[in-house]
Amino acid sequence: MTASAPRPGAPPAELSARAAALREQLERASHEYHVLDRPTISDAEYDRLFRELQALEAEHPTLRTPDSPTQRVGAEPQSALPKHRHLVPMLSLGNAFTDEELAAWEERAVRLAGAAVRAAGYSAELKIDGAAVSLTYEGGVLAVGATRGNGTVGEVVTPNLRTIRDVPLRLRADGKVKPPAGVIEIRGEVYMNFSRFEQMNAERVKAGEPVFANPRNSAAGALRQLDPRITAQRPLRFFGYAVARPDGAPALPFRTQTELLEALAAWGVPVAPHRRRCETLAEVHEWAHEVERTTRAQLDFAIDGGVVKVDALALQAELGDVGREPRWAVARKFAPDIAESTLLDIQVNVGRTGSINPFAMLEPVEIGGATVKLATLHNFALIADKDLRVGDRVQVKRAGEVIPQVIGPIPEKRDPAHPPAPYAPPTACPSCGTALVAGEDRGMLYCPNFQCPARQLEALVHFASRAAMDIRGLSYARIEQLLQAGLVRDAASLYDLTAAQLTALERFADKSAENLVQAIADSRAQPLSRLIFALGIDYVGEIAARLLARHFGTMDRLAAATEADILAVRGIGDVIAHSAFRWFSDPQAQILIERLRERGLTLEEPHAASGTTFAGMTFVITGTLPTLSRDQATALVEQHGGRVTSSVSKKTSVVVAGEEAGGKLERARELGVLVIDEAELRRRAEGGAP
Repeated sequence: MTASAPRPGAPPAELSARAAALREQLERASHEYHVLDRPTISDAEYDRLFRELQALEAEHPTLRTPDSPTQRVGAEPQSALPKHRHLVPMLSLGNAFTDEELAAWEERAVRLAGAAVRAAGYSAELKIDGAAVSLTYEGGVLAVGATRGNGTVGEVVTPNLRTIRDVPLRLRADGKVKPPAGVIEIRGEVYMNFSRFEQMNAERVKAGEPVFANPRNSAAGALRQLDPRITAQRPLRFFGYAVARPDGAPALPFRTQTELLEALAAWGVPVAPHRRRCETLAEVHEWAHEVERTTRAQLDFAIDGGVVKVDALALQAELGDVGREPRWAVARKFAPDIAESTLLDIQVNVGRTGSINPFAMLEPVEIGGATVKLATLHNFALIADKDLRVGDRVQVKRAGEVIPQVIGPIPEKRDPAHPPAPYAPPTACPSCGTALVAGEDRGMLYCPNFQCPARQLEALVHFASRAAMDIRGLSYARIEQLLQAGLVRDAASLYDLTAAQLTALERFADKSAENLVQAIADSRAQPLSRLIFALGIDYVGEIAARLLARHFGTMDRLAAATEADILAVRGIGDVIAHSAFRWFSDPQAQILIERLRERGLTLEEPHAASGTTFAGMTFVITGTLPTLSRDQATALVEQHGGRVTSSVSKKTSVVVAGEEAGGKLERARELGVLVIDEAELRRRAEGGAP
């Protein structure tokens, strides 16, 4: 039990016990928050305990220890950075850019150490695009932190590394494998999350300060600050991946790299996710392709590849090094996902809700194996905050299949004599000329004209999409053709189309016209949830549409609901409730609903919630289930009062996993979330334990 605050005039022993208890509680809370991602105390409680420890140490300086959480920030600025010789050189990695080059690396290792290399398997890890550092621990307490430098000698940046919450000031010793009692070096990478980097740049723009070019350079620069108080203001994070011991020290109690990484995590050192023990090189290839094509796009930090290591530590020692590279490890490099280009123009398009969406026209540049010419700019506030100007040299990011985005300008590359002019947002809709209005979201502009041709086009494309009314054959080009011919003006008018009208148009044969008319007619049977989503209400996605449909049961009840009624639906927040209420209050929307009713569309939900077995629970469905489709599994959960979301978090109750579950299953295991299969889902839905 944690000791209570010492009474006034308490003896030194009581004060010392309280300080030790506070340090232990704060260290545990920091570990749970930054490493395990499972906080057990609130930020306010952490701050209260931290302030108590600060006050106790200020009043009694002898209670202050080198590993106290209060020592993360507070060292005086240094006049220069002293040097540090690493216990063991920090080597560079050779590169393999293709599967063939990776296979050639394996062949070289097999020639040197025999077939045991293949039998040992491999450790596949993310290659973090950050700044390499070493952390020297003496008796489990952080003594020295240094940059990589030339690999043999780096610069001491201990006060700066202490500011990083991920870096343990004392290694945890409550796991199965205790940290060595002597001196060890833990190697790792300091990096920044993309989201926090963007936030930091936005704050710098507001303060009139120049933005940083990219997360990696920003992390490296922050580490070499002479004043750790500046470093503490940067959103730095840390991942560890290796341990070194001095010559002659006892060997580490691990057989494999996989065991070493597990021990690091147990000691309180963050280890990068998505690592995998691979039995064969074929599994390594599969992992690398999965990470490059899918996982990379989901990460909030930069990677430039993977690191493949012979898993057996004994074989690593046998293979040794060649020059400055280990023979037992290689970097499986990916195509870069950040590049530099020129911002040629800022253009806009009109969304189905009337939103005016800016995007960047770029000088073509290859990123991640694809040529990029366009990139999203999100909204006009972002353009202003970053001070993006046509003609700027800019940093562009693309990961996997994600839409490219402009990270920010490179102001130092502007011509000081002829700098580009600041960007001015449009004032009128580019489609219909209506004066634009500001949206409730900062930086958003909207065309308020319900009959705007661009809005009509995008709204109809969304209405016909597979996730909405699923009208096969009604493509973007077909809808453009129908609008230009004056045959449709809104979703309801689709149901008035005849085959004769269609065959009078170009590229419409009798059969294709009949098929389209039939597909439109078939869509009348789509449930209310699909129709609500198809209406294109701002912020109402597929999940929110199902929640609303299954709660209210009919379109009439939903349309008559107050904002408070909508907000009372579990899983619906303020923004969705306000948007839905505002949409149904619009007279033009009410007319559209009546026109859809007259044309026989389904305005009731056949699968309204009928049970409470899963009430209050959040599910994630991943992989391929044996008999249920994703939609069917979702319906089963929601019929019994549960909610289905797309990503795994600490709030997820259950993950339903099928074949090829991938990263979501791994994330669930990392967070300790319950994982079940389809059979168990059915059993619980039919009355088993929730």
